[in-house]
Amino acid sequence: METRRWTNPTQPQTLQIAVILLYINAVFGALSFTPIALALAVGQAGAAFGIANERRWGYLLGIIVAVVGLMPFAVYILSSGVGSIFSLQLLISLIFPVALFALLVHPQSRDYQRIWFR
Repeated sequence: METRRWTNPTQPQTLQIAVILLYINAVFGALSFTPIALALAVGQAGAAFGIANERRWGYLLGIIVAVVGLMPFAVYILSSGVGSIFSLQLLISLIFPVALFALLVHPQSRDYQRIWFR
């Protein structure tokens, strides 16, 4: 019998933290009630569930939603100039999206998903 998990303690720490961040981002995205944020929240929750159950599609979806989460910041920096990256508000806002992306593309996460994910 195949089990379904919300989290997987046998995975490396980088993937475990990424799964938790994806779930947290999904909850806060769902609370905003905008169509784009709701779609992103569904993608984040699906990616977290897929990663916890060691599915390759979950890992790929996680990377996609992490990149989509970074896009508004990139557009803002490009439109307002490179000097805006020194804004404290922007730097604080970037902490979680950058951390999520870094956790997913970390060599330990990539190696684990390459070997164990189906």
